Amino acid sequence: MKKGLSVVLWLLAVCLLIYLIKYPSPNTLIPGHVTMPLAGQVIVLDPGHGGVDGGADYGDVKEKSIVLNTTLYLRDYLVQAGAEVHLTRDTDKDLAPQDMKGYSKRKAYDIRRRVEFIQDRNADLLISLHLNSLMDERWRGGQTFYYSGDENQALALAIQERIREATETNRKAFSTSNIFILKRAETTGALVELGFLSNAEERQKLLTDEYQRELAFAVYQGIIEYVQDDHNVDYQDN
Repeated sequence: MKKGLSVVLWLLAVCLLIYLIKYPSPNTLIPGHVTMPLAGQVIVLDPGHGGVDGGADYGDVKEKSIVLNTTLYLRDYLVQAGAEVHLTRDTDKDLAPQDMKGYSKRKAYDIRRRVEFIQDRNADLLISLHLNSLMDERWRGGQTFYYSGDENQALALAIQERIREATETNRKAFSTSNIFILKRAETTGALVELGFLSNAEERQKLLTDEYQRELAFAVYQGIIEYVQDDHNVDYQDN
């Protein structure tokens, strides 16, 4: 009986060790004797939407909630790596005045305030997190977007490498001039679409803390690799 119990406890310990290696908690990422790889970096995280703007949805499942949860995990990883991190929102809200009427008016005000927020912090990096949704339910996987510029491209490609692994996709980082926050932020940035709510399998994963943590860690790894790299754009996306 005692031998059987010992075997069970040993197996549980092994399973826990495997989990911690795959998805380390923020407190285990940076041992005290190791130089923090993001020390001195000012990073703004932008969880898309919020408040009356739920973003993409599928029934009661809202983009705004999933990206906020994932952003909070990402914040913890980045802070433990030494970064100074600011969030455009850390609760379910937009940045428009509470008494402002009209959905379109609030949306326009909100995006302008996000840009001002980024500029006011003199951010080194901007990461905006979102989710996708299409009529065709077959689409799945994460994708990173960037505004023209070598630094923007290098950041987006580094993150896309890790997002590709996490979301099991062949999607590639994509250059665009149509994303207001990237165009006007005046800092190196990328917008990450973490997946598709319209895909049933991916939606169920996106609702779990484990997968949100995995996505956050993938973005974190991409940021680390961008900062530590010489920024030569030689990823397979290019």
